[in-house]
Amino acid sequence: MNALNPTWLLEEFRAFERTLALRTAIEMDLFTRIGGGANTVRALSAASGASERGLRALCDYLTVQGHLSKQGARYSLTLNARLYLTTASPAYFGSAVKFFASDATVAAFCRLRRTVEQGTASAPNFVELDWVEYARSMAPLAQATAQFAAEALAPDSDGPIQVLDLGAGHGLYGLAIAERNSAAQIFALDAPKVLEIAIDNARQAGVAGRYHPIPGDAFETGFGGPYDLVLAANVAHHFDEAANVRLFQKARAALKPAGRIALIEWVPNADRVSPSHAAAFALTVLATSARGAIYTLKEYSKMLRAAGFRNVRRLDTGDFGRWIITASR
Repeated sequence: MNALNPTWLLEEFRAFERTLALRTAIEMDLFTRIGGGANTVRALSAASGASERGLRALCDYLTVQGHLSKQGARYSLTLNARLYLTTASPAYFGSAVKFFASDATVAAFCRLRRTVEQGTASAPNFVELDWVEYARSMAPLAQATAQFAAEALAPDSDGPIQVLDLGAGHGLYGLAIAERNSAAQIFALDAPKVLEIAIDNARQAGVAGRYHPIPGDAFETGFGGPYDLVLAANVAHHFDEAANVRLFQKARAALKPAGRIALIEWVPNADRVSPSHAAAFALTVLATSARGAIYTLKEYSKMLRAAGFRNVRRLDTGDFGRWIITASR
């Protein structure tokens, strides 16, 4: 960053253009079409029905931003675009932009000044976001974290176990444990429409017979149990501390005497500005949630202990591991 050259600041002012251009290209399947051979404006127009004028401006912009290469009239994919932005790639997670840059999220950030002044997002609050779209579009991005979490928790997950996946969403966190442990029974709690996606993912993973949906609300629906493990992945940051304590108390009551809870969360350091990815997410939560916040390890420890848990610790297993907090009943 050069203070004598304001170009970086102009790029920051227009950063929203990059996001919305990518979302548009992903929604139009442009990267997949180009990878499949429709690599000119005319060919893309014939394949998509979009105007040549619009496609030329969009594809040239994506080239400037480094997502495409251009030689003559032909476009080609850069390595990152081929790997992450084409549906033919097993590493594809372009669908995540449908949630991260959804109309509701963009609109929430357009109201950011009012939210900052009031200290809360009055509308929409988090429950008005499209959680069905979240479950559908975020699964590819969550896959690596889910597999890592299952491996990190595996030493205490051998043999027949009962696992409750709170706010299961796409279900990948519970499913990753089921895939590693053939004796694991997974009980997934979420809204009925969201659970339809998790059940379909369980079917595709071949573990539908050990996957048990619990439709409902985490604060109102009975958890059943007792469980060996309660998973809460990306749940706690939606609530204030008092609500989290109530949720953790309810989870503790559903555990076996030797059971544990595992939170998979964005956890900043005590300075709240590092690591950058976790710290920056705090603004997203402010903009889109009426009651949520990003909490430090000390704050999570306080809430868990208030709910009766003990032995609170963060797994020391690298970047993914720093997101996992466990506590014993």
